[in-house]
Amino acid sequence: MMNVNVYGSTPFTIALIHGGPGAPGQMSSVARVLSDSFGVIEPIQTADTIDGQIQELKEIVEYYFQGPGIIIGYSWGAWLSYLFTGKHPRYVKKLILISSGPFQESYVTNIYKQRASRVPEDQLEDLRMLSTLLENPSTLDKDNLFKKLILLLSKTDSYAPIRSEDDTISFQPDIFFKIMQEACHLRKTGGLLSIGTRIICPVVAIHGDYDPHPFQGVKKPLDGILKDFRFICIPQCGHTPWNERYARDQFYDILRAEIEEIG
Repeated sequence: MMNVNVYGSTPFTIALIHGGPGAPGQMSSVARVLSDSFGVIEPIQTADTIDGQIQELKEIVEYYFQGPGIIIGYSWGAWLSYLFTGKHPRYVKKLILISSGPFQESYVTNIYKQRASRVPEDQLEDLRMLSTLLENPSTLDKDNLFKKLILLLSKTDSYAPIRSEDDTISFQPDIFFKIMQEACHLRKTGGLLSIGTRIICPVVAIHGDYDPHPFQGVKKPLDGILKDFRFICIPQCGHTPWNERYARDQFYDILRAEIEEIG
Protein backbone atom coordinates (compact mmCIF):
# COMPACT_ATOMS: atom_id res chain seq x y z
CA MET A 1 0.00 0.00 0.00
CA MET A 2 1.34 3.43 -1.01
CA ASN A 3 1.41 6.22 1.55
CA VAL A 4 0.75 9.37 -0.45
CA ASN A 5 -1.49 12.43 -0.44
CA VAL A 6 -2.72 13.62 -3.83
CA TYR A 7 -3.60 17.22 -4.77
CA GLY A 8 -5.00 18.69 -7.96
CA SER A 9 -5.61 16.57 -11.03
CA THR A 10 -3.67 14.62 -13.61
CA PRO A 11 -1.10 14.76 -14.97
CA PHE A 12 0.87 14.57 -11.72
CA THR A 13 4.21 16.23 -12.40
CA ILE A 14 5.41 17.39 -8.95
CA ALA A 15 6.41 15.42 -5.85
CA LEU A 16 6.84 17.26 -2.54
CA ILE A 17 9.15 15.47 -0.11
CA HIS A 18 8.68 16.24 3.59
CA GLY A 19 11.36 16.78 6.19
CA GLY A 20 12.12 15.29 9.53
CA PRO A 21 12.88 12.52 8.92
CA GLY A 22 9.86 11.20 10.76
CA ALA A 23 7.72 14.33 10.39
CA PRO A 24 5.28 13.57 7.54
CA GLY A 25 2.74 16.10 6.32
CA GLN A 26 4.94 19.17 6.57
CA MET A 27 4.48 20.13 2.93
CA SER A 28 0.71 19.90 2.69
CA SER A 29 0.39 23.70 2.76
CA VAL A 30 2.69 23.98 -0.25
CA ALA A 31 0.83 21.18 -2.02
CA ARG A 32 -2.52 22.94 -1.61
CA VAL A 33 -1.15 26.20 -3.02
CA LEU A 34 0.50 24.55 -6.02
CA SER A 35 -2.46 22.28 -6.76
CA ASP A 36 -4.46 25.15 -8.26
CA SER A 37 -2.11 24.93 -11.26
CA PHE A 38 -0.38 21.56 -11.08
CA GLY A 39 -0.97 17.92 -10.21
CA VAL A 40 0.95 17.31 -6.98
CA ILE A 41 1.78 14.25 -4.90
CA GLU A 42 3.02 14.31 -1.32
CA PRO A 43 4.66 10.97 -0.43
CA ILE A 44 4.57 10.01 3.25
CA GLN A 45 7.84 8.24 4.07
CA THR A 46 7.52 5.35 6.52
CA ALA A 47 10.76 3.35 6.09
CA ASP A 48 13.46 3.69 8.75
CA THR A 49 16.44 3.44 6.39
CA ILE A 50 17.62 5.71 3.60
CA ASP A 51 17.47 2.95 1.02
CA GLY A 52 13.98 2.09 2.23
CA GLN A 53 12.76 5.67 1.80
CA ILE A 54 14.37 5.89 -1.65
CA GLN A 55 12.57 2.70 -2.66
CA GLU A 56 9.24 4.02 -1.31
CA LEU A 57 9.69 7.21 -3.32
CA LYS A 58 10.61 5.26 -6.46
CA GLU A 59 7.45 3.15 -6.28
CA ILE A 60 5.24 6.21 -5.79
CA VAL A 61 6.89 8.22 -8.59
CA GLU A 62 6.66 5.26 -10.98
CA TYR A 63 2.95 4.95 -10.27
CA TYR A 64 1.93 8.63 -10.47
CA PHE A 65 4.36 10.26 -12.92
CA GLN A 66 3.85 9.66 -16.63
CA GLY A 67 7.42 10.70 -17.34
CA PRO A 68 10.22 12.57 -15.56
CA GLY A 69 8.82 15.01 -13.01
CA ILE A 70 9.89 17.76 -10.66
CA ILE A 71 11.05 16.65 -7.21
CA ILE A 72 10.90 19.30 -4.47
CA GLY A 73 12.47 18.35 -1.14
CA TYR A 74 12.32 20.28 2.12
CA SER A 75 14.92 20.02 4.94
CA TRP A 76 15.68 16.28 5.33
CA GLY A 77 13.50 15.83 2.26
CA ALA A 78 16.03 17.89 0.29
CA TRP A 79 18.73 15.33 1.10
CA LEU A 80 16.39 12.44 0.31
CA SER A 81 15.39 14.02 -3.01
CA TYR A 82 19.06 14.60 -3.85
CA LEU A 83 19.94 10.98 -3.03
CA PHE A 84 16.93 9.72 -4.99
CA THR A 85 17.84 11.81 -8.03
CA GLY A 86 21.42 10.57 -7.92
CA LYS A 87 20.28 6.96 -7.80
CA HIS A 88 17.34 7.24 -10.23
CA PRO A 89 18.06 10.24 -12.49
CA ARG A 90 15.63 9.11 -15.20
CA TYR A 91 12.64 10.01 -13.02
CA VAL A 92 13.63 13.65 -12.40
CA LYS A 93 13.70 16.54 -14.86
CA LYS A 94 14.34 19.17 -12.18
CA LEU A 95 15.36 19.01 -8.53
CA ILE A 96 14.47 21.80 -6.10
CA LEU A 97 16.06 21.79 -2.65
CA ILE A 98 14.37 23.89 0.03
CA SER A 99 16.15 24.67 3.32
CA SER A 100 18.59 21.81 2.92
CA GLY A 101 21.01 20.79 5.63
CA PRO A 102 24.71 21.40 4.87
CA PHE A 103 26.42 18.84 2.65
CA GLN A 104 29.75 18.89 4.48
CA GLU A 105 30.55 18.20 8.13
CA SER A 106 32.57 21.37 8.64
CA TYR A 107 29.41 23.50 8.57
CA VAL A 108 27.45 21.55 11.21
CA THR A 109 28.71 23.32 14.34
CA ASN A 110 27.29 26.59 12.99
CA ILE A 111 23.76 25.15 13.28
CA TYR A 112 24.12 24.51 17.01
CA LYS A 113 25.75 27.89 17.61
CA GLN A 114 22.98 29.77 15.79
CA ARG A 115 20.20 27.92 17.59
CA ALA A 116 21.79 28.32 21.01
CA SER A 117 22.22 32.06 20.44
CA ARG A 118 18.48 32.44 19.72
CA VAL A 119 17.08 30.46 22.65
CA PRO A 120 16.34 32.13 26.02
CA GLU A 121 18.41 30.64 28.84
CA ASP A 122 15.47 28.81 30.44
CA GLN A 123 14.45 27.26 27.11
CA LEU A 124 18.05 26.32 26.33
CA GLU A 125 17.93 23.91 29.27
CA ASP A 126 14.65 22.49 27.92
CA LEU A 127 16.35 21.94 24.56
CA ARG A 128 19.20 20.02 26.18
CA MET A 129 16.84 17.98 28.35
CA LEU A 130 14.58 16.98 25.45
CA SER A 131 17.55 15.94 23.33
CA THR A 132 18.96 13.84 26.17
CA LEU A 133 15.64 12.12 26.88
CA LEU A 134 15.03 11.30 23.22
CA GLU A 135 18.45 9.68 22.89
CA ASN A 136 17.77 7.42 25.90
CA PRO A 137 16.30 4.06 24.75
CA SER A 138 14.31 3.66 27.98
CA THR A 139 12.46 6.98 27.71
CA LEU A 140 8.68 6.66 27.42
CA ASP A 141 6.28 8.83 25.36
CA LYS A 142 8.97 9.77 22.85
CA ASP A 143 6.41 10.86 20.23
CA ASN A 144 5.20 13.68 22.47
CA LEU A 145 8.73 14.67 23.51
CA PHE A 146 9.80 14.73 19.86
CA LYS A 147 6.88 17.01 19.04
CA LYS A 148 7.95 19.39 21.83
CA LEU A 149 11.51 19.41 20.49
CA ILE A 150 10.38 20.14 16.93
CA LEU A 151 8.15 22.99 18.10
CA LEU A 152 10.96 24.47 20.18
CA LEU A 153 13.38 24.30 17.27
CA SER A 154 10.81 25.90 14.97
CA LYS A 155 11.05 29.02 17.15
CA THR A 156 14.82 29.23 16.77
CA ASP A 157 14.63 28.48 13.05
CA SER A 158 11.99 31.10 12.13
CA TYR A 159 12.40 34.81 11.41
CA ALA A 160 8.74 35.96 11.56
CA PRO A 161 6.50 32.89 11.56
CA ILE A 162 2.88 33.17 10.46
CA ARG A 163 1.81 30.14 12.52
CA SER A 164 3.35 28.51 15.58
CA GLU A 165 2.66 24.93 14.43
CA ASP A 166 3.20 23.25 11.07
CA ASP A 167 1.21 20.60 9.22
CA THR A 168 3.08 17.56 10.54
CA ILE A 169 0.55 14.76 10.96
CA SER A 170 2.68 12.56 13.21
CA PHE A 171 6.00 12.71 15.04
CA GLN A 172 8.19 9.62 14.67
CA PRO A 173 11.39 9.90 16.74
CA ASP A 174 12.52 6.33 16.07
CA ILE A 175 12.59 7.00 12.32
CA PHE A 176 14.30 10.36 12.91
CA PHE A 177 17.19 9.08 15.00
CA LYS A 178 17.81 5.95 12.94
CA ILE A 179 17.88 7.72 9.59
CA MET A 180 19.79 10.77 10.82
CA GLN A 181 22.51 8.53 12.22
CA GLU A 182 22.83 6.92 8.78
CA ALA A 183 22.61 10.25 6.93
CA CYS A 184 25.18 12.02 9.13
CA HIS A 185 27.61 9.16 8.58
CA LEU A 186 27.05 9.49 4.83
CA ARG A 187 27.81 13.21 5.04
CA LYS A 188 30.87 12.72 7.24
CA THR A 189 32.43 10.20 4.85
CA GLY A 190 31.73 12.33 1.78
CA GLY A 191 29.23 9.89 0.36
CA LEU A 192 26.37 12.37 0.49
CA LEU A 193 28.10 15.00 -1.61
CA SER A 194 29.58 12.54 -4.10
CA ILE A 195 26.10 11.34 -5.14
CA GLY A 196 25.79 14.68 -6.94
CA THR A 197 28.15 13.52 -9.68
CA ARG A 198 25.33 11.26 -10.92
CA ILE A 199 22.72 14.03 -11.12
CA ILE A 200 22.15 15.23 -14.67
CA CYS A 201 19.05 17.45 -14.34
CA PRO A 202 19.00 21.14 -13.32
CA VAL A 203 19.16 21.69 -9.56
CA VAL A 204 17.99 24.79 -7.69
CA ALA A 205 18.48 25.40 -3.96
CA ILE A 206 16.19 27.87 -2.16
CA HIS A 207 17.35 28.98 1.29
CA GLY A 208 16.39 31.60 3.85
CA ASP A 209 19.12 33.93 5.10
CA TYR A 210 17.93 33.41 8.71
CA ASP A 211 17.92 29.61 8.49
CA PRO A 212 20.39 28.27 11.11
CA HIS A 213 21.45 25.67 8.56
CA PRO A 214 24.19 27.79 6.94
CA PHE A 215 23.53 28.52 3.29
CA GLN A 216 27.27 28.33 2.60
CA GLY A 217 27.08 24.62 3.48
CA VAL A 218 24.68 24.11 0.60
CA LYS A 219 25.89 26.62 -1.98
CA LYS A 220 29.65 26.04 -1.88
CA PRO A 221 29.71 22.22 -1.91
CA LEU A 222 27.01 21.88 -4.59
CA ASP A 223 28.61 24.58 -6.76
CA GLY A 224 31.62 22.33 -7.04
CA ILE A 225 29.86 19.04 -7.75
CA LEU A 226 26.68 19.64 -9.79
CA LYS A 227 26.69 20.26 -13.54
CA ASP A 228 23.68 22.63 -13.57
CA PHE A 229 23.15 24.37 -10.23
CA ARG A 230 21.70 27.67 -9.04
CA PHE A 231 21.30 29.01 -5.52
CA ILE A 232 18.59 31.45 -4.41
CA CYS A 233 18.72 33.15 -1.01
CA ILE A 234 15.57 34.78 0.40
CA PRO A 235 16.02 37.64 2.90
CA GLN A 236 14.17 37.77 6.23
CA CYS A 237 13.41 34.08 5.90
CA GLY A 238 13.94 31.14 8.22
CA HIS A 239 13.84 27.39 7.74
CA THR A 240 10.22 27.16 6.53
CA PRO A 241 9.77 29.81 3.81
CA TRP A 242 6.02 29.30 3.28
CA ASN A 243 5.45 30.09 6.98
CA GLU A 244 7.43 33.34 6.96
CA ARG A 245 5.50 36.62 7.07
CA TYR A 246 8.00 38.61 4.98
CA ALA A 247 9.14 35.83 2.66
CA ARG A 248 6.09 33.70 1.87
CA ASP A 249 4.98 35.54 -1.28
CA GLN A 250 8.50 35.75 -2.68
CA PHE A 251 9.02 32.05 -1.96
CA TYR A 252 5.92 31.04 -3.91
CA ASP A 253 6.81 33.38 -6.78
CA ILE A 254 10.24 31.76 -7.00
CA LEU A 255 8.84 28.23 -6.70
CA ARG A 256 6.23 28.74 -9.40
CA ALA A 257 8.79 30.33 -11.74
CA GLU A 258 11.17 27.40 -11.28
CA ILE A 259 8.39 24.91 -11.98
CA GLU A 260 7.06 26.75 -15.03
CA GLU A 261 10.57 27.25 -16.44
CA ILE A 262 11.05 23.52 -16.92
CA GLY A 263 7.54 22.97 -18.30
